[in-house]
Amino acid sequence: MKSPAGTSSARHSTAATQAAIDGVFRALADPTRRDVLERLSAKPASVSDLAAPYRMALPSFLAHMKMLEACGLVRSQKKGRVRTYALAPENYRIAEDWLGRQHRLWERRLDQLDAYLMAMKNSVQKGDLK
Repeated sequence: MKSPAGTSSARHSTAATQAAIDGVFRALADPTRRDVLERLSAKPASVSDLAAPYRMALPSFLAHMKMLEACGLVRSQKKGRVRTYALAPENYRIAEDWLGRQHRLWERRLDQLDAYLMAMKNSVQKGDLK
C-alpha cells in the first residue's frame, strides 16, 4: 500500500523539528551556557571575554560555545585570530513555540479540571451526590 504523497517529507520535517527542540533545550540545560547567553544579550563578545569569568580550560569552554552554535542559539565570526560570538535570536523561537504549546495545553486541561470540580461541588451542594 502506498503512503500519501508528502508523508515522508512531513515525518522528516517533524523529526527535524524535534531534533531542533531537543538541541535547544539540551543547550539551555547547562548553567554556564545560559549565563553566556545572558551575557551575549547585552552585546557580542570574543571567546576570551566570554571565557574569562569561568574556571575551566579554554577547550572545555569552547565545547559549550560549539553546542550553542550547533543548535543555532549563537553565531560566530572570525576576524584574524579573534572569534566573536553573537546571539541568533531567531532560533529562540523554537523553545518559545514549544513552551507556548505546552502552556496552552495545560491551561486548557486545568480549565477543564476546574469546570469538572465546580460541577462536582455544585452537585454536592444540591445533594445530587452522596
